[in-house]
Amino acid sequence: MTGKIALVTGASGGLGTHVTKALLDAGATVVGLAPKIQQSQFDHANFTALPANLDSLNSARKAVDTVISRFGKIDLLAHLIGGFAGGTAVVDTDDSTFQRMFDLNVNAAFHMLRAVLPQMRKAGSGRIIAIGSRASENPGATVGAYSASKSALVSLIRTVALENKDVGITANVILPGTIDTPANRKAMPGADTAQWVQPASIASLIVWLAGDSGKDVTGAAIPVYGQGL
Repeated sequence: MTGKIALVTGASGGLGTHVTKALLDAGATVVGLAPKIQQSQFDHANFTALPANLDSLNSARKAVDTVISRFGKIDLLAHLIGGFAGGTAVVDTDDSTFQRMFDLNVNAAFHMLRAVLPQMRKAGSGRIIAIGSRASENPGATVGAYSASKSALVSLIRTVALENKDVGITANVILPGTIDTPANRKAMPGADTAQWVQPASIASLIVWLAGDSGKDVTGAAIPVYGQGL
């Protein structure tokens, strides 16, 4: 991926760290976006930290403009930002929780897509990869708001794939099971982590989709469920 410019949202998270490192190892120049990300978190000449929130279209456009002004283009958007809430039945889920899931899992992606697509369409190429969830296709009890928001994300990405297939842009969403991150280990201390998805596996898939070998894959919702099928 030498010469490619990748914008990774959520770059300092449990998954984002692996994705950022994998893209850097593949030769890409990576701009890592997160609210409190620091340059020192990745000791690499081709990494640039971009502290930012994605709570509005304006903030997303400002982030994209910053990348374009410095590097001239964005070849890959790896959108990893998301959040989880569970433990409550739909009948007991409050409005704020439902809205928070859609803000984190759908609206942030919606803002980034609207900000980055004009540049990619003008360039006639681009790769968009988002992180969904197994729950988008296999919802469980007490995670209704989360599952609904991740299902909406899948629909959004697939729509973008259809709308932009004529201009050389691919858009795909990865659907992982539980990812083996420090946050998930802390939240589920008694779980069998041997069955969880390794972040490095997802990172490798993102690199593949972003490279030449992935050019014919678009509109896909790719399951990465780990050993606990």
